[in-house]
Amino acid sequence: MAAEALQVLENLERSLNDAEMQTLYDEEDDVRNAILTVHPGAGGTESQDWAQMLLRMYLRYAERKGYKTEVLDMLPGEEAGLKSATVRVEGENAFGNLSQESGVHRLVRISPFDANKRRHTSFAAVFAYPEVDEEIEIAVSPDELRIDTYRAGGRGGQHVNVTDSAVRITHLPTGIVVQCQNERSQHKNKAAAMKVLLARLYELERKRKREKIEKIEDAKSEIAWGNQIRSYVLHPYRLAKDLRTRVETSDVESVLDGALDEFIKASLVQRKAARKTE
Repeated sequence: MAAEALQVLENLERSLNDAEMQTLYDEEDDVRNAILTVHPGAGGTESQDWAQMLLRMYLRYAERKGYKTEVLDMLPGEEAGLKSATVRVEGENAFGNLSQESGVHRLVRISPFDANKRRHTSFAAVFAYPEVDEEIEIAVSPDELRIDTYRAGGRGGQHVNVTDSAVRITHLPTGIVVQCQNERSQHKNKAAAMKVLLARLYELERKRKREKIEKIEDAKSEIAWGNQIRSYVLHPYRLAKDLRTRVETSDVESVLDGALDEFIKASLVQRKAARKTE
């Protein structure tokens, strides 16, 4: 009976937490799917490896939440890690959750790439955009687009890509550039790239309507000290700390494995509280 009562209490706690979370999704776009991008900061291989770790963290988070993910574009680094990645995340309140992760993430660790085993600090930026569906009309004239095709990178041998299937789209009025090379079909790559472009244009319009002076791209100008939203320290101690909400944990391994619910919930609570004071 004691074990059964404990299970009932755990189920009740989970239900209450889910109900509380639903009250926090109070922005129109929270329910939408998300387009997530990851970019390393300055620092070469160190930051590129950190960007790869962040991409894995969000893929694991999506898996925990039951979200579907699709890597639309990924540019690997020369030695390790990645130079950029774009992922589509499909699921209930995907944007509402992942929008709380937008910002600069800082890692402190003993570098696996340093023969002298010195401590290094790396930065990478994460940005989330709401996916635009048929209900939202974003006017984009063909004259405003420059579409380039190129040969997608990949493995050699029998897997080498011999066609110009990768697509890069530049939105001339804003300077936003998106690309996709993960599909073998140029048509599919173009459709995926347009989906990312529309999401970014919509997010840009959201920022303008909320009277924020800085445009999205301006926020990416310096992925370095003073701009981070969260720090992940692996040496000389272990701590993951959100600098906005002050939520922290010493179980950094679980966080890097996708255990982000506590951080995201605290950020959503803070967002709702801030709106009440406006």
